Amino acid sequence: MTFIFNLYLVVFLNFFLFFIGIFGLFATRRNMIVILMSIEIVLLSATLNYTFFSIYLDDIVGQIFSFFILTVAASESALGLALLVLHYRHKAVISVDTLSYLKG
Repeated sequence: MTFIFNLYLVVFLNFFLFFIGIFGLFATRRNMIVILMSIEIVLLSATLNYTFFSIYLDDIVGQIFSFFILTVAASESALGLALLVLHYRHKAVISVDTLSYLKG
């Protein structure tokens, strides 16, 4: 019975983290660092969900898939922060509104 309670608690935590990330992604469109952190929160929420249900269902596939998600999240962070540093060196601002010069 306590494991079912923990199941509801973790699903609620994942739901809460996911919508915090979505809110940060769409509500605060001014700062690139907040946008990158919001994407990370969404990806980590999905990773936590896969890992917990993999343990709950006694299957290793969800845990393996969560490693792939963490790899994508790490590469997304590295690439996003590199673009952020280049943008800051060029414009001396971190605002998303000044990204129009990146259009091809």
